[in-house]
Amino acid sequence: MRLLCTNDDGILAHGLDCLIKAAEPLGEITVVAPDREQSATSHSLTLHHPVRPIERGDRRFQVDGTPTDCVMLAVEALMPERPDWVLSGINHGQNMGEDVLYSGTVAAAMEGLSLGIPSIAISFAGGDLRADVSMLSDHIEPLRNLLRHVIQLPSFPDHTLLNINLPPLGGGNIKGVKLTRLGRRVYSDSLKPMQDPWGRQIYWIGGGSIAWSGEGDSDFRAVQEGYISVTPLHLDLTHHAMLAAQETWWQQL
Repeated sequence: MRLLCTNDDGILAHGLDCLIKAAEPLGEITVVAPDREQSATSHSLTLHHPVRPIERGDRRFQVDGTPTDCVMLAVEALMPERPDWVLSGINHGQNMGEDVLYSGTVAAAMEGLSLGIPSIAISFAGGDLRADVSMLSDHIEPLRNLLRHVIQLPSFPDHTLLNINLPPLGGGNIKGVKLTRLGRRVYSDSLKPMQDPWGRQIYWIGGGSIAWSGEGDSDFRAVQEGYISVTPLHLDLTHHAMLAAQETWWQQL
C-alpha cells in the first residue's frame, strides 16, 4: 500500500508528523508538503514561477508551492508509482462547513481525487496550537484505526473524498465516529482595518467570531458532542434539484 501524505501547514507541522505516525503501519509513506504554511490557499496552482522540490530524506520532499502543487508533483514526478491513497493533514484547526471551500488541506485531497486517487483530508478542531500539540498526539491511535477501517473497506465510492474532523479532546475521551454532512458557518468581524507605517489604509483578513448552524447530523455538531466527524464530499457542485425542475424554471422566463 503506497500512501502519499501532505498538508497545508508546512512540512515541519506537528499535525503532519502525527499523520505520518498514524499511517506508517498501514503502508509505505511518501511525504510531499509545502515548505511553509499555505492555509486558505484552496485549490490554487503555482503558474507564474517554477516549483522546486527539495529532498529532506528518504521519500520526503518539501516544495515551495501550494498543497495542490505538492500532490500534482508527487503523483506526476516524484513518486515512481502512483499512490493508492492521498492523506492530507492533520490540519491545525477545523475544516467544517464552508471551510472546505477555502482549505488547502481539503484541496490537496481534492487534487488527489481529481487525479483518480482515493483521498482523505484530516483536521483537528482545536484553537490553541500549544494545546493541540499534546492533544494531537493522543489522536494518533484512534486515527490509525479509522484510516485502517477506511482503507480496508471492500469498496470506496467513486469520485468521493472523506473530510475528517477530530474533536478537541484527548484520545481517551472521544465518544466514537459519526458520518456527517456539512454544517454552515458565518464569520463576523473578520476584516480588520489598520494603517501601514506610512499611514496608508490596509486590511487584515482573519480572526473574528464564528457562528455555526446545521442539522443534528452535521459535522460541527458531531465534533461539538465529542465525536470524530467523517463527511463524504465530491467535486460535483451541480444543483441537481434545479435540473430536475428545469421545465418549471424555463416557464418563468
